[in-house]
Amino acid sequence: MKVKDCMCTEVCCVKAETKINEVAKLMSQNHIGSVPVCDANNCLCGIVTDRDIILRTIACDKDVKSTPVSDIMSTNVCTCEQDEDIANAENKMGTNKVRRLPVCDSNKKVIGILTLGDIAQNRAQLDDKEICITFEDVCDCDTNKNAE
Repeated sequence: MKVKDCMCTEVCCVKAETKINEVAKLMSQNHIGSVPVCDANNCLCGIVTDRDIILRTIACDKDVKSTPVSDIMSTNVCTCEQDEDIANAENKMGTNKVRRLPVCDSNKKVIGILTLGDIAQNRAQLDDKEICITFEDVCDCDTNKNAE
């Protein structure tokens, strides 16, 4: 199965100058936990999560109405491509301990997003063992050590 068979193609993106309170509202309205940050050409330049808003803004006493998302976004973003095998994308998620992967074309334009939820929803067509390994790696848990 390919990433394009699982990914969500309706992606909310923001610009680097978007204020954090606007990003938080967008997340709330769309029931999402992360938003890709793109330049004027819709090319990925970062990503911000709900956790980033808490830890890099609120916990640091930054003003959510005046601070741009570029101040708190992660810039070294792990991505995948739509024609990539889903197993490879799962491996990236596990290795990088991320729950969401922006899907980009060859020009780094965001065309979708792949989440753990997308993978879980398509589990009938995927390898259950691989899905479990991905979830364990992302959540940083080792079921073998808990079995002892």
